[in-house]
Amino acid sequence: MTGLTVAGIVLVLALIIGVGLYSGRRVRNAKDFLTGGGKAGPGLVCGALMGSLVSSQSTLGSVQLAFHYGLAAWWFTLGSGLGCLLMALGYAKALRNSGCVTELQIISGEYGGTVESVGSVLSATGIFITVLSQVMGCIGLFTLMFPSMSVTTAAMLAVLVMCCYVIFGGAWGAGMGGVVKVTLLYLSLMGDGADPSFRRRARRLDGVAGAASGGTPLGLVQQAANNVPNLTGAADISRRFMNLTARGTMKDLGSCVSLLLGVLSTQTYAQAVWSGRTDSDARKGVLLSAFLIPPLGIAGVLMGLSMRAHYLTAAEAAALAAVGQAVPDLPVLASTLHVMPAFAMDHLPPILAGVVLGTLLITVIGGGAGLSLGMATILVKDIYKRFWPRLCTPAGELLATRLTIAVVLIVAAVLSIVIPNKTLNDFGFLSMALRGAVVFAPMTCALALKGRIRSGFILAAIVFAPAAVAAGHFFELPGDPLLTGMGVSVGGCLLGLLFPPHKR
Repeated sequence: MTGLTVAGIVLVLALIIGVGLYSGRRVRNAKDFLTGGGKAGPGLVCGALMGSLVSSQSTLGSVQLAFHYGLAAWWFTLGSGLGCLLMALGYAKALRNSGCVTELQIISGEYGGTVESVGSVLSATGIFITVLSQVMGCIGLFTLMFPSMSVTTAAMLAVLVMCCYVIFGGAWGAGMGGVVKVTLLYLSLMGDGADPSFRRRARRLDGVAGAASGGTPLGLVQQAANNVPNLTGAADISRRFMNLTARGTMKDLGSCVSLLLGVLSTQTYAQAVWSGRTDSDARKGVLLSAFLIPPLGIAGVLMGLSMRAHYLTAAEAAALAAVGQAVPDLPVLASTLHVMPAFAMDHLPPILAGVVLGTLLITVIGGGAGLSLGMATILVKDIYKRFWPRLCTPAGELLATRLTIAVVLIVAAVLSIVIPNKTLNDFGFLSMALRGAVVFAPMTCALALKGRIRSGFILAAIVFAPAAVAAGHFFELPGDPLLTGMGVSVGGCLLGLLFPPHKR
């Protein structure tokens, strides 16, 4: 890595840290920290929402998935955009009219404190899975850019920068940092995708230059190397890389639904809505996010296809050698998490490569920081304050929220060191599915079906729905885990309609 590349990285990191520290000057109380005091315009609402939602799964994870499956990697950003669209059109005004500051408070106002406590723990767990994936992505970037850096040092640095991003400015920091992050991300990803030579490379899926070579030795070791089906002929290329449902119709559509419902069921994204100055400003900010997010996914797909046609993974090289086949003379990636950073370092001018790498870092950092803010808000508002009344003071609540953010990030860093590498989007889809199963149906019922469902049925839905999602994911049961979990959740709520509460 050249000095100019390092300079580009440092410049971007300094910019985002400076924005985080500056935003702290606007925080005078817990309300300013959690929702920006409800003073944000459409731009800051969009920045806060995209700053957390467009994270490692939307960038590193989408390019990583496109490297193996092509167009099917678009579902993460497409589902996110559809979720924002539905939030803007159907939920933004209702959330703001609720008078609450967490989604679980909306549910507890209708169904009681026990439902709130149980739902808070489960929802926070779903968010933590995504925070963990952000820290893992950040560690991967640091160790790739600085090979001599240890994983432990990278984890400590990731936590430090994430804290600077959000722990001083809270919602203000997330909003301002998000605006900077989205601007840089569009300049980086969309600028690369508009380059004609980049598009030509992405379309070139011929020869032995990638696993897309159906029937070649490289195409026939994909199951062993990457745990994806082998490519036995030219027809497999189109079915794999140019097919929106290449991983299976139910799996890919289920992924889209999990993102859509996850957006509506995540505290961090709801906080962006509550930060809006008016209902109109909040709706415009969310709508802007809905239209800005999907194009980033297309740029990521193009980048993944380009790299697939010109790079090998270390696992593929080892699999070829194991069966006595010659290894093509192509650059080798240690991990598919390195696909996007390797593109920047190998194909862009040094200073621009540094800016792109720095932008990737703040993309991952912003996602982890923003989601940790949402998780801390749930824990403080819905759990801590019920058991420790001292936190009811504004100063105590603000201190507790900041300390909780720091603890969440530190725990995620420790776990990321010991958990094996995994496809980031696997974490993302699972996390969104868990959040959607816990919050979506009960919150919708609380907003639209007041006084018509007993709390016991809602409590059962909140407990058994995420259990169904987890069981389907870890035991690889038939059917999409999210659809199974949502079926349990919606079924519990509908059953509750048959046994309405006694009129008082």
